[in-house]
Amino acid sequence: MKFTKMEGLGNDYVYVNCLEETVVDPARLAVKVSDRHFGIGSDGLILIKPSEIADFCMDMYNADGSRAEMCGNGIRCVAKYVYDYGLTTKTSISVETLAGVKYLDLKIEDGKVKLVTVNMGAPELRPAKIPVRSEKEILVKEPIEVAGERYEITCVSMGNPHCIVFVEDTEHFPIETIGPQFEHHAIFPNRVNTEFIQVLDAKTVNMRVWERGTGETLACGTGACASAVACILNGLTENEITLHLLGGDLLVRWDREENLVYMTGPARVVFDGEIEEEKGGQYV
Repeated sequence: MKFTKMEGLGNDYVYVNCLEETVVDPARLAVKVSDRHFGIGSDGLILIKPSEIADFCMDMYNADGSRAEMCGNGIRCVAKYVYDYGLTTKTSISVETLAGVKYLDLKIEDGKVKLVTVNMGAPELRPAKIPVRSEKEILVKEPIEVAGERYEITCVSMGNPHCIVFVEDTEHFPIETIGPQFEHHAIFPNRVNTEFIQVLDAKTVNMRVWERGTGETLACGTGACASAVACILNGLTENEITLHLLGGDLLVRWDREENLVYMTGPARVVFDGEIEEEKGGQYV
């Protein structure tokens, strides 16, 4: 089976062109290829499929085999793949996801996609739709106890659930121990992705992210969008901000009139390869 490993700010996935390849058990394959010692090494698996309602379909699986609704970094890489590998000549495309159809504009340099701007749609703030167990209409600076400590959280969905926590210092925050406590907290019925944010000024923030089913990653596109929305809701930044993630920078703008979030960032091919399945489900 042919595959391509790609990354957006270090948020890396294994991509399979399912217009040409067939994947019978994507959840099991995701676990196999994501292993960084015995597999290819990635944050998960993304299948590029045909769609009846958009130009292409993105079917995504986390490193633990669980299915994901949406990935901002991943969808930018889908856009780069379909253009660079000749599946389309259009510089404005639509991609079907479990979070709905997303619209992307591609910036081309020397015949290759350099940057991608994604219309991520409207942020979902209603707890039942995120989902979060709460009777309130919106969760902004909501107090919660996690691992015996009190935190204030803001909850947003950008196709998948995000919990944003503002901290004084992201670099030294113990995300390895606190991140799983948020992910599996009883208030989140489907688990949650958690962003830890340090506001530097009205246009710039630092961000680290603990993703459900994967752990800490170098970047998260939907998390960056959710974090920008949370910063604005809390009155901490302007409507367009740059987020410094471990893997690089993303520019996010929340158009309040249209109620649409736009994210701009890079996408890169790491390498192409092939894997072969032996009896017993082992890949070499």
